[in-house]
Amino acid sequence: MKVNHHYFEIQDSYLFATVGKKTAEYKKAHPDKDVIRLSIGDVTRPLAPAVIEAMHRAVDDMSRKETFHGYGPDQTCYGYGALIESIKGSYAKKGVFLETEEVFISDGAKSDLGNILELFAEDTVALIPDPVYPAYVDANVMSGRKVIYQDANEGNGFLPMPDESVHADLIYLCSPNNPTGAAYSKEQLKAWVEYAKRHDAVILYDAAYEYFIRDESLARSIYQVEGAKECAVEICSYSKTAGFTGVRCGYTIVPQALVRDGHSLNKMWARRQSTKFNGVSYITQMGAAVVFSEEGEKQIGENLNYYRNNAKIIADCMDRLGIWYTGGKHSPYIWFKCPGGMDSWTFFDLLLENANVVGTPGSGFGKNGEGYFRLTAFGTEENTREACRRLEAFLSSMK
Repeated sequence: MKVNHHYFEIQDSYLFATVGKKTAEYKKAHPDKDVIRLSIGDVTRPLAPAVIEAMHRAVDDMSRKETFHGYGPDQTCYGYGALIESIKGSYAKKGVFLETEEVFISDGAKSDLGNILELFAEDTVALIPDPVYPAYVDANVMSGRKVIYQDANEGNGFLPMPDESVHADLIYLCSPNNPTGAAYSKEQLKAWVEYAKRHDAVILYDAAYEYFIRDESLARSIYQVEGAKECAVEICSYSKTAGFTGVRCGYTIVPQALVRDGHSLNKMWARRQSTKFNGVSYITQMGAAVVFSEEGEKQIGENLNYYRNNAKIIADCMDRLGIWYTGGKHSPYIWFKCPGGMDSWTFFDLLLENANVVGTPGSGFGKNGEGYFRLTAFGTEENTREACRRLEAFLSSMK
């Protein structure tokens, strides 16, 4: 029997596993050091009270014969009605109107970003920006697909635009972006939608961080662009919006109007999910269903403001140091240039050794990430302020 040899074409170690290993080794060698981690994008604020209350009610439902829930609805991929209506309502506030059958509940954006590749032939070509969230690339390489890269760099604000000389079948866009924190305007996304239509391509739009946007000129959904339902799948998550990183719930929008090769991608995705996915637990879905309620949005807004303030603390630190960066305003990530032309992993090691602060080396996100570094605003305010104090002291000592 042969194994899938494409697995040997990806990096041996996932970026964040390497960061974790190096951090653990340093802490073992220096047990007295207080190491602050601003690397992985995991949240630190607890779930909103409204979510906890809804989940408690759902647990109570499971304790009574009259309200017990086993398998979900017949098409478990669609989820329970309360959650679907909540998601549709959140889109309506953005001026986007969805049909019930266009909303699919998932256990998070990462799963669907990889699984949705099953809808497309293996000879499809994926266009992926560089630098990029590593899972986009790895999922395509694992399946044997050709990947071509589009340069995101300081010159274009890490927001690459379409190149008509390049043909692609699948286009990955993430806005606000991970790792760079840069966000596309509606006008910029309009150019991508028009490009996708001309090339008969499909955009896979990762909107996991859309709730950090507070500028009306920036897109919170690609469907705010006319015609996007004919060429785009939007994949979202409650992880960063509502702190569900450990709970696991997300949703994917596959419009009825999205047809390729004479086939409805909506129907194909429904078939795939009903075959290979048993849905998200009733308890989790009931918690998620109140996230976009009036009370839920107020409470998650308080947590989001906490992280936004952390991002501002880091951005202000960069401003004082005179370091170029993106993000920090409509994103929980700050992407900055390593000082003195240093490479990313060298800066990682020096920062860990001299300031006891852990970030993420930009080179781990692609070749264009070399010489850059990512910090996350998902830590505590106390740790964020202390990390910035240490960073300023360390960089000042280098001058």
